[in-house]
Amino acid sequence: MSAVLPPDLPDPYDEVDALDEPVLGAVVEEGRGSLPFALVHGESLVAAAAWALGAAGVEAVALGTPWADVQESEQPFVLHDALCPLLDPGTIAALVRRSVAADVVVVGVRPVTDTVKLVRDGELGETLDRDTLAAVASPVVLPAGVVADLERLPSLDFAALVTVLQARYPVELVEVPAAARRVLSTDDVRALEALTER
Repeated sequence: MSAVLPPDLPDPYDEVDALDEPVLGAVVEEGRGSLPFALVHGESLVAAAAWALGAAGVEAVALGTPWADVQESEQPFVLHDALCPLLDPGTIAALVRRSVAADVVVVGVRPVTDTVKLVRDGELGETLDRDTLAAVASPVVLPAGVVADLERLPSLDFAALVTVLQARYPVELVEVPAAARRVLSTDDVRALEALTER
């Protein structure tokens, strides 16, 4: 991953400055097991993610919508991961605006806090500089030109998708708030609830 750009994002508790221009998007739950249906603050993760997408001003479409129909709209496309359920709508809208203004793919990321070491031939190697790493979170915003150029979505695994996109298009990585972090277990969901308790 390339360097993480500093965020210039709204406070998640501010009133949402929703998008004015039409934008399509989808909440991705496929391939994530039953975790998207766990509850966070009394709502399923997938419902919380769908609410944020809608409150940002993104028109949700089903993931099964033919890609040709998405292309025909000539609009940007936002993928929001159900496993990042508390990403706020203001941040989603800000990242869409950034993508449209710069005509680049924009990806929400979180800093890597774990120690990461290289392994070669079964031997533990050097420690990687965490400042050069980023953990893909949500959303992934595709500008209209990228939507038109892609034959289909290469993957619904966000890390794999970003790798493919980086090989073909300019991609900006933007740090999103801690509440946008990805959950991988029900314990992570409880920790996210504690983090976002008001």
